[in-house]
Amino acid sequence: MRKKGRLYLVLFIIALLGLIFYWILTSELFERQKPSIQIASKLYWNLRKPIDIKISDNSGIKSYRVTMDDGKNKEVLEQRTFENPPKEVQLSLERPMKLEFPRNRAILHIEVQDKSLWHYFLGNRSVKDIKIIIDTKRPELYLVNNSYSITKGGSALVVFHCSDDNLKEFYVETNFGKKFYAQPFYEEGYYAALIAWPVTQKRFRATLVAYDKAGNRSKVHVPLYLLNKKYRVSKITLKKSFLEGKVALLAEDYPETAKMDSLEKFKFVNETLRERNEKLIHELSSKVPKEMFDTFSIKPFYPLKNGARVASFGDHRYYYYHGKLVSESYHLGLDLASTRAAPVKASNPGDVVFADYNGIYGNMPLISHGLGLYTLYGHCSTLFVKKGDQVERGETIAKTGNTGLALGDHLHFGVLVQGVEVRPKEWMDKKWIKDNITDVLKEAKKIINSR
Repeated sequence: MRKKGRLYLVLFIIALLGLIFYWILTSELFERQKPSIQIASKLYWNLRKPIDIKISDNSGIKSYRVTMDDGKNKEVLEQRTFENPPKEVQLSLERPMKLEFPRNRAILHIEVQDKSLWHYFLGNRSVKDIKIIIDTKRPELYLVNNSYSITKGGSALVVFHCSDDNLKEFYVETNFGKKFYAQPFYEEGYYAALIAWPVTQKRFRATLVAYDKAGNRSKVHVPLYLLNKKYRVSKITLKKSFLEGKVALLAEDYPETAKMDSLEKFKFVNETLRERNEKLIHELSSKVPKEMFDTFSIKPFYPLKNGARVASFGDHRYYYYHGKLVSESYHLGLDLASTRAAPVKASNPGDVVFADYNGIYGNMPLISHGLGLYTLYGHCSTLFVKKGDQVERGETIAKTGNTGLALGDHLHFGVLVQGVEVRPKEWMDKKWIKDNITDVLKEAKKIINSR
């Protein structure tokens, strides 16, 4: 009996120890996860903006200590021990006034201890060293040359210099929130960007902006003479035959229109579908090449031989039915017509970024010509190119038609600058191209060579 009692006692002790061990492994008091220190391992700092650090722990933060070493001196920036350990602490570290940063370098040392009883009741500890590069100098940014003017709905060119050892990003900022990006031009540190004034914007202002990795910023205003232009406003009365014909046929491809009446279908096609189609166009035409260029030999665009203008760019259209306004839209291209199924030709070399059906635009090639300049060809009956093709000047890319939201056979010719529709007329004008693009680049080269 004694041996049996001893066996039970041993088994009880083993079970008890197992329970204690299990409790230790699962209890929050013995949590084993180290505190989290959320900050990048390398920072660029301009000494003005505080360094933000987030530390957190599931069991609670018992203490932390933050020091900075500039290679010559060391300073404690912040340290604290908590009576009631929080699970999260946000730190915002200002510039330490005792450090001089003689080498423009520093090490930020962070130590955090949690309140866990793990590690023999000492808790979990995290340590992190952050390499800091001190940079208080703004990026070098200045204008080299630019177009003299820009027309509402039109384009302009800006050439500038931008450099910094820690350069992060740069662009042409506009008053309506659009950022236009630049392509490397001629020599290292020089860039050129096409910019655009959307027809829907009443005002226009362009500013060069550059940031470095430390958050230093440079800004330069682009001096452009603004040419305001009034565009046509059209009041269009919708016909029943159009609503029950072309619009209904186009709406059939979209299940959400199944229970809509004819006016609802028109509103869907003219607004919702148009927005979808134009979103795709804007995304595809927003890219700017990253390769350096030194010439941009663009010829005037004449995509349709003997094409007569049948609708203008910038036309603000209001649609009425039985005297009531039901919808509105902007016509952001130039409609040209000649003969049925007329050949559409590429006026300049380029890369085909899209060649497929696109809702109201029907069969539509979209071609990149470099520097963020794109051309669009809508309502085509037949396409002779596909995505990824390179086209040459004079090559037939499609034939005109009436696919999409088009009643008669014609070509919707559009020009876009970084996703913004612009006046095709400018890019069809040899003198405008020379004055605003070609000569601006030539003069910019002379200025760069003289520096």
